[in-house]
Amino acid sequence: MKLESSPKLINIAATEFNLIIYICLINLSMQKRTLLDGKKFQITIKRLCHQLIENHNDFSNTVLIGIQPRGSYFADRVKQELSAILPDKNIRKGNLDITFFRDDFRRKDGIVSASSNTIDFLIEGCNVILLDDVLWTGRTIRSALDALLAYGRPAKVELLVLIDRRFSRQIPVEPDYIGLQVDSIDSQLVRVSWKETEGEDKVILLSERNQ
Repeated sequence: MKLESSPKLINIAATEFNLIIYICLINLSMQKRTLLDGKKFQITIKRLCHQLIENHNDFSNTVLIGIQPRGSYFADRVKQELSAILPDKNIRKGNLDITFFRDDFRRKDGIVSASSNTIDFLIEGCNVILLDDVLWTGRTIRSALDALLAYGRPAKVELLVLIDRRFSRQIPVEPDYIGLQVDSIDSQLVRVSWKETEGEDKVILLSERNQ
């Protein structure tokens, strides 16, 4: 017996096929989503720098401290932009390693590898701006505050982050300056790429499947 396909059945099958494709495309877009890139990335850096200048004027008593490793790239970019806006001012910037101040470093297997501290000035009585690319649980910032005291007692410490994962805090830490706030779940990953190291300025949100 020969079965003939009716136009109605063909249309139903085509509709179901298109629906499947649409769902697959939605899933793919949920697995990897671009949050910042290109011109929007640079505009965000510029906005943050102008906010800093509004509060710290000529930076005569303010220093930038990037938290190693990823916060140091962010601090480099902020210093570069500030120097372009304030060409006759000396913007002091250092990198701070927090490896042995973390509350989980003894739990790690194998040898712990630390980054270098490059702070060639005292922060006694200075306004310190701590910089990190992503604020998540807040534990990194707590460790940085402990590590910072080896260089003096600052007058004030402020926190500047490119990305704030605001619903994932485990310690009561909130940033003073935010590039972008992101609502995400713990299984997701926010990845920041820098032109100097990865070849492009980009922030993406990855699902667990893409990590």
